[in-house]
Order: sequence, then structure tokens, then C-alpha cells
Amino acid sequence: MFKKKGRKSRMNEQELNQQELEAAQTAEAAENTEAPADEAEVIDVAALQAAAAKADEYLAIAQRTQADFDNFRRRNESVRKDAYAEGQRMVVTAMLAVLDNLERALAVPAAEGDALRTGLEMTHKQMMTALEKLGVTVIDRAGEKFDPNLEDAVMQGGPDEGEPGTVCAVFQKGYKMGDHLLRAAMVKVVAD
Repeated sequence: MFKKKGRKSRMNEQELNQQELEAAQTAEAAENTEAPADEAEVIDVAALQAAAAKADEYLAIAQRTQADFDNFRRRNESVRKDAYAEGQRMVVTAMLAVLDNLERALAVPAAEGDALRTGLEMTHKQMMTALEKLGVTVIDRAGEKFDPNLEDAVMQGGPDEGEPGTVCAVFQKGYKMGDHLLRAAMVKVVAD
């Protein structure tokens, strides 16, 4: 019987060894399963770094787009202001012919108390006030040195009409709006 017991104990030992081996393999398998979890964390870190790089790229694109839009808005504002100012200058330039005709009509002598004359004077005064509000100034430089940037010399005067190189008569007034010349004055200049 003893012998049988020895076999059984050997079998139990073998079973125990087998169980220990299986437990060791299970533990080893568990360790192996943990290793990919660490790798997954590494992959997640790499994915986070890639996502952060992408976010930085998108931020840079958004900032460039915002800067481009700001530049676009400033350019459009500048173009709009220039176009508005150019439109004003065109309208004022067109109205200068009307102003010239009003001044010609006012140059004709009229009877005292003439209602038509009073209406013309009121219209002329109102037009001049409106032009002043727009920044329009008259170029009337009689007696001053001739400036080709502001005046067109259409005639030459004699030495008895003034100092050489000066404007001795203004045939048509010139006008400026701010720094822009709307119309050069037509003048007579004393010859040098």
C-alpha cells in the first residue's frame, strides 16, 4: 500500500507541478497583457502629441486667417473712404460750372430791390456755405507769384500790369478740396 501511496503522491506532485506551471503561465500571460497596456499608453501619448501638433497648426492657420481678414477690412475701409472722397470731389467739380454761372449773373448790374437779384445772391451764399462745409477753398491769387500747380496761365500781361512772374488778372477762379486740386485758376501772368 505504501507503494500505491507513493504513486499517488507522485501524481499529486505532478498535478501540483502542472498547476504551478499553469499558474505561472497565467501570470506570465497576465504580465504580457499588461505590456500592451503600457504600449497603448505610449500610443496615446504619441496620439496626444500628434493632436497637439495639429491643434498648433490649426491655431496658426486661424491666426493667419484673422490677420488676413483684418488686413482685408482695413484695405476695404481705406478704399471705401477714397471712393467716397473721390465721389464728393466729382460732384463738387460738376457744381463749379453752376457756381460760375451764378457769379456771372451776379456780375450784371441790377436795379435796387430786384427780387431776382436777391434770389441769386441767396442761392450763391447758400452754395458757398455748402462748399465751405465740404472743405472747398477758392484759389484767387491776384497779385501773388504765379504757381503752375494751382493756376493755368492763359495770357501774358505787360510790365505795366505788375511785377514780373505775378498774376495780374483772374479769368476763372480755381478751387481746392483739402489737398486736391479740383480746378486750376485761369489767370493772366505778367511776363518775366
